[in-house]
Amino acid sequence: MTDEPSPTTVPAGIPALEAAAGAPRLSPPRVVLITGMSGAGRSRAAAVLEDLGWYVVDNLPAQMLEPLVGMMTSGTAAQGAQRLCAVIDVRGRDFADLSGVLDQLRRQGVELRVLFLDASDEVLVRRYEQVRRPHPLQGDRTVLDGITAERAALAELRARADWVLDSSATTVHDLARQVRAAVAEPGEDQVQVSLLSFGFKYGIPLDADHVVDVRFLANPYWISELRHLTGRDGPVRDYVLGQPGALTFVDRYVAALEPVLEGYRREEKYYVTIAVGCTGGKHRSVAISEAIAQRLREAGCRVSVLARDLGKE
Repeated sequence: MTDEPSPTTVPAGIPALEAAAGAPRLSPPRVVLITGMSGAGRSRAAAVLEDLGWYVVDNLPAQMLEPLVGMMTSGTAAQGAQRLCAVIDVRGRDFADLSGVLDQLRRQGVELRVLFLDASDEVLVRRYEQVRRPHPLQGDRTVLDGITAERAALAELRARADWVLDSSATTVHDLARQVRAAVAEPGEDQVQVSLLSFGFKYGIPLDADHVVDVRFLANPYWISELRHLTGRDGPVRDYVLGQPGALTFVDRYVAALEPVLEGYRREEKYYVTIAVGCTGGKHRSVAISEAIAQRLREAGCRVSVLARDLGKE
């Protein structure tokens, strides 16, 4: 567990997150610098931002930060990376120049936040013993000597950090929640639901978290006027949803999903695939998928809808 973090205080309900004195906490940051003690959770924190859609660069030399930010904020280079996360630590030879680089970026008006990962010496030593790797500053000395040297080198940066996360006691999931609370924009901490309609005769999707069988509804395939249409067409949709129990099923299924999605969010599972199946994946499953998606969107969920077998014979 080389890179996993934990506690300190500011946003309500997240006791492990500590905002440094005077830290700005207004609009969401566009550039986040992740730094801190080796083994305290930098990699896990960076992975959270990457999952949120940030452009993440690990082990970036300090002097490369300013030109990288410049590329991100100018011309066509900015279109693919509107939010930058850079992981910088004492492995870089120019780490001592980092404070000056940060000052220069802030003078340029860059919206920059520093996230510092920390942990107690005892926990860091134990983590290095578990992974059987040397500390970056250890050299021919002990792991604790390397930790002591790193802590001294990082003291100034820790003091000026916007957020400090102490990972001594938290799990990797707790760390992820704290990082999300610090940097996520409104709605980004919601579970992304992918509704995938399919036909049982073509097989159940391998990546389905939930499988819904809507073959209890009458099949529009046997109605000649509807056979050539799909569940996205009005006549088929009206036929499927107009059957006894169809809308009741949709409403109750969405209600049943509410605690499930909330539980997924708590457990840091932010992507879920719900496979809705009928015989051929053309009529009933498509219409029901769209109906479930509509209800979930009305409830404020992030939803995408795919029809895997539409168009197959």
